[in-house]
Amino acid sequence: MVKCKGLNVMEQKGQALEQSLKLFIVLSRAYRAVSDQVNKSIHSFGVNPTEFAVLELLYHKGDQPLQQIGEKILLASGSITYVVDKLENKGLIVRRACERDRRVTYASITEEGRRFIERVFPEHAETIHDTVSALTAEEKEQAIALLKKLGYGAKHALTDRG
Repeated sequence: MVKCKGLNVMEQKGQALEQSLKLFIVLSRAYRAVSDQVNKSIHSFGVNPTEFAVLELLYHKGDQPLQQIGEKILLASGSITYVVDKLENKGLIVRRACERDRRVTYASITEEGRRFIERVFPEHAETIHDTVSALTAEEKEQAIALLKKLGYGAKHALTDRG
């Protein structure tokens, strides 16, 4: 029995769609599993993942305008004030006005915040390392390259459609 060429193309399209859906599910489940382990570790330090992300950003990148923190840690701008308030109340960061532009407020890590990150970050890094240890070094490099390619492709797909 000979198959029509058009049907073959439709079958291929269906298989490609199914494979894309499967990739999305596997990627989502893997992200969730890794994220759950890392977040559990972060909670053990007495902060939530968002607070930790802000502290880690300030520790590694220096003072940041409040308006830009959300973009850098993938957090809605409305939530930044709440997170910064919590960290400020814990004595881990302070707000300070920009000298050149009074409309801009910076978040700065305090000495206490610096000591906190220096104490917990090595354990955090170790948790991440242990969590992804199912992959060899070569597989991690492949995963990094493939996920970057996927991310850039998704970004451009959205741009091209919008």
